[in-house]
Amino acid sequence: MVGCWILAFLLYVMKNFSNYKDFDMKENLAFESKCIHGGLGHEPITGAVSFPIYQTATFRHKGLGESTGYDYSRVLNPTRQELERTMAILEHGTDGFAFSSGQAANMALFTLLNPGDKVILSDDIYGGTFRIGNDIFERYGAKFEYVDMSDIENLKKAITPDTRMVFIETPTNPMMKVTDIKAAVEVAKTVDAIVVVDNTFLTPYFQRPLELGADMVVHSGTKFIGGHNDTIAGIAVTNRKDLAEHMFGQQKTHGNGLASLDSWLLIRGLKTLPLRMKKHDENGRIVADWLRTQKKVTKVFYVGFEDHKGYEISKKQSTGFGSMISFNVDSFETVQKILKRVDMVMFAESLGGTETLITYPRTQTHESIPEDIRQKLGITETFLRLSVGLEDVNDIIRDLDQAING
Repeated sequence: MVGCWILAFLLYVMKNFSNYKDFDMKENLAFESKCIHGGLGHEPITGAVSFPIYQTATFRHKGLGESTGYDYSRVLNPTRQELERTMAILEHGTDGFAFSSGQAANMALFTLLNPGDKVILSDDIYGGTFRIGNDIFERYGAKFEYVDMSDIENLKKAITPDTRMVFIETPTNPMMKVTDIKAAVEVAKTVDAIVVVDNTFLTPYFQRPLELGADMVVHSGTKFIGGHNDTIAGIAVTNRKDLAEHMFGQQKTHGNGLASLDSWLLIRGLKTLPLRMKKHDENGRIVADWLRTQKKVTKVFYVGFEDHKGYEISKKQSTGFGSMISFNVDSFETVQKILKRVDMVMFAESLGGTETLITYPRTQTHESIPEDIRQKLGITETFLRLSVGLEDVNDIIRDLDQAING
């Protein structure tokens, strides 16, 4: 019986990690150390350094009133919880949530809306987010307006008393527009709107929106957080208890929480996040500069260029530029040739992994956007997006060179 109570106590410690004796110490650690040691950092029952995969659907109770705090993995799973706590720590939030995909995280978020509520979103937002708004929630009476928030005056003109949420991508996917998060928050709070920032491109290593006043930050954890192109996941972090209660309720009810194995893969990926982001950033700058020298490349979209409209804002609110680059080429024939000829660089959807990927937004990430809107935004038949990976940068350039110019 004593052993059972010890086990119950240790599990209670895991559930309530703010009381765990090492937590205060971890708050004083550098970002790199927090990525490695996470919430608990190790499993306190056995001392396992690699946090275990709790591959279980349910948890045994010893009797009425003797629950360890875990009942059913749809509701709460120790491995997922460790990932959620770690992401909350890294984003400087109070509560984190791991979902089965980035789209699942956004779906849970948008269930905050009631009929008549208005959402203002970045105008060239990811196509999947556009689809959630236009194809699903507008059917239930919510209203979605897409605004170029790289000019804060556009947000001021769009904001109305019925605005419930401002949803920002910065940098945007795929046009690489930058929004001044602090300025957007000031505008949104004039009507008490919730501010959500999609931080997928920069991660908390380079940018922490909650510190700039945002109410929630979301990620496609599939991308830089996981970092290895092997796991689908979504992350949401907030520092507001009302929003945390909502997201937990959605996770519990919809059953869209991240599985334990996938949670463990993201925990593992986070341990190298700082190293990867540094290399992504370094390679991205070199490749972007090289692309600008190519005759068949007519324009390069990269937030690290000093002549980029959002460069000064980026310097103010983030500590790096990341590895996302978009560019136009001289013809559709050149697009076809590039996508056919790339070798080490792979023609594939997604981003943020160790491998360099080239994507054709018009038919991949933004196929849900109506053609007239794509044309207006600049997502044309000659437009490509590049996620610069961790390979030797000379190999990346050599492969792009033979694909573009060979």
